[in-house]
Amino acid sequence: MEKAILLKEKAIQHKNLSFDDAMFLYNFGIEHPFLLFGLASEIREYYKGKKINMCGIINAKSGRCGEDCKFCAQSAHYDTGVPVYSLCSADEIIKKAKEAKSAGAHMFGIVTSGTKISSENEWEEIYKAIEGINSLGIKACASLGLLDESRALELKKRGLFRYHHNLETSESFFHNICSTHSYKEDIQTVLSAKKAGLSTCSGGIIGLGERIEHRIEMALTLRELDVDSVPVNILNPIRGTPLENAIPLHPVEILVTISIFRFLLPDKDIKLCGGKEKNLRQLLPLGIVAGCNSLMTGNYLTTAGRDTQMDIEMIRDLGMEAVYEEV
Repeated sequence: MEKAILLKEKAIQHKNLSFDDAMFLYNFGIEHPFLLFGLASEIREYYKGKKINMCGIINAKSGRCGEDCKFCAQSAHYDTGVPVYSLCSADEIIKKAKEAKSAGAHMFGIVTSGTKISSENEWEEIYKAIEGINSLGIKACASLGLLDESRALELKKRGLFRYHHNLETSESFFHNICSTHSYKEDIQTVLSAKKAGLSTCSGGIIGLGERIEHRIEMALTLRELDVDSVPVNILNPIRGTPLENAIPLHPVEILVTISIFRFLLPDKDIKLCGGKEKNLRQLLPLGIVAGCNSLMTGNYLTTAGRDTQMDIEMIRDLGMEAVYEEV
């Protein structure tokens, strides 16, 4: 316990914890999970107070993705029965943004399937949507696949606030998950967004068959990239994908992982996202206790989530304040 407390203080002082430190915390947490959660909660409260940010996403373009990510319902390589539709019009996106604003949102995200946006017509529609979202008095963010620096600069010029692009897992495990693009391309996309002056959001999925070592490796990569927000998704196996029969992680394993992320990324927004309801079940509130300061609420890209009012109630019952993401 004494060493774990020392590592908490080290994290609060922003003295970067090592891989070995993280492995110690994992072993300690598996043996004494609630002690680890308490220490991670202290780190979260030191940097983030009692506010829990909430955000939502809109699937603006669905299905027909050429990537072969083994977890993804939207991959054209697998028969999953996912809805397929082209890019929504700017007017449709702006209409959804208005609805989000009326619910209290400060940020609204445009999410599209596919490796990247290649059609100039689609780019123009996205630019119009970004400008329209900003005209509502809320911030625009986007997740549009791979991105080069010139396009990132144009997005910044058009008013985009934040770019989201997940690494999904660690570099050493990535070949088990995707073969149609390289990990370096994902890294370069985040770097391009940062260089353009965009806020960055990047994380991944746990429960893909990786070990804790791979999760720690991913967290250390995200620390090196210095992203602002780190979404943590837990695999929700989709019928028709290669991972449809994946063995789910135990809830305590998930929560210990979240705590380790808080130790390694003490001042970042750690966002509990897809798969949280199915995998944590009755232990869902402990995701916040274990170190998260942000939640994705409502539905996800192709699966249903939780009603936002239930998330707000949960947060308040923990003695914390639910707010839409502050930017």
